[in-house]
Amino acid sequence: MRRSVYEPEHESLRETVREFIDRHVRPREAEFIAARQIPRDVWLEAGKQGLLGLQVPEEYGGGGVADDYRFSAVVGEEMAGFSVALGSSFGIHADVNAPYLTKLTTPEQRERWLPRYCTGELWTAIGMTEPSAGSDLAALKTTAVRDGDVWVINGSKTFITNGYNADLVIVAARTDPAKGAKGISLFAVETGMPGFSRGRKLDKVGQPEADTAELFFQDVRVPQANLIGEQDRGFIHMMQQLPQERIGAAVANLALTRSVLTETLAYVKQRRAFGQPIGSFQHNKFLLAELETKVEVSQAFVDRCVLAHVDADLSAVDAAKAKWWTAQVQSEVLDACVQLHGGYGYMTEYRAARAWMDSRVTKIWAGSNEIMKELIGRDLGL
Repeated sequence: MRRSVYEPEHESLRETVREFIDRHVRPREAEFIAARQIPRDVWLEAGKQGLLGLQVPEEYGGGGVADDYRFSAVVGEEMAGFSVALGSSFGIHADVNAPYLTKLTTPEQRERWLPRYCTGELWTAIGMTEPSAGSDLAALKTTAVRDGDVWVINGSKTFITNGYNADLVIVAARTDPAKGAKGISLFAVETGMPGFSRGRKLDKVGQPEADTAELFFQDVRVPQANLIGEQDRGFIHMMQQLPQERIGAAVANLALTRSVLTETLAYVKQRRAFGQPIGSFQHNKFLLAELETKVEVSQAFVDRCVLAHVDADLSAVDAAKAKWWTAQVQSEVLDACVQLHGGYGYMTEYRAARAWMDSRVTKIWAGSNEIMKELIGRDLGL
């Protein structure tokens, strides 16, 4: 079914992203995996191509298309369609963090950070998750105590994408313990601030090229000028921005799923057993018919959610539906693709195997699937 969500200008950007991937990412994928990170020169090239600041106003060097999320969705589709790691690394910076750094910042902060954010000179991450607080953001323990015109931050974060190399991390910290969720604020912690350190690059099941790290804060003195948004409203700010993160996750989930399913369809047509292509066996034919239908139907809903977000009408519940459902469909499809490849599907030289490992976390991050269903259930009055 032909998708109608994108216009010619969006498809033009898609070609730019594909060319960027073909020239600067695909030939070096093995290098990135070995280094367990995407090197800065690739980020700088993405900045030159205008892929990092689409949601940033033009006056700061951005694309000035924040009111049309379809541009960001196209980038997300192509990045994640290549690999989960590429999609998540660039997505955290250019999609997830963009609203925090454009909508919640002061003019002085925007002048200070956004031009370098757009060029790739300022690499960003976001520090929400803690060892004892993942989906339950209201339970975070990192603290920020006011001392004159600075805030003293103590605590730690974990599972932070881009955390090992980020120049600026948006950190959620408790500024008023007595207020619970209403006592959390957001701060920009920058590389070089005394007391800010990083642990090892975490050894993940998949996505080795996405640098993921632990972050530690020991009496880190952050100036008041680095407070993002309003004091004690950090939890509200995060809740307001999570729908965009979740629809971005849904877009990425389906892009990878579609890409691997397409490759698998080609594989089962040429791989033969018992004298015929394995795709022609009734079980496999029926299985692939089911998978194709699930992806197509899911895509229709996600496209509708993207358009709703463009119209500022995407609800948190619909974003939760899109996030959990696409993660579930992705899991089913990729597992089946591995099975259809047989023993080769268990070899990391095959993309189906790598995608299967890389994508398992999509049912956990951006709010676990269980939390998504909890949100949906509450909306049903249950």
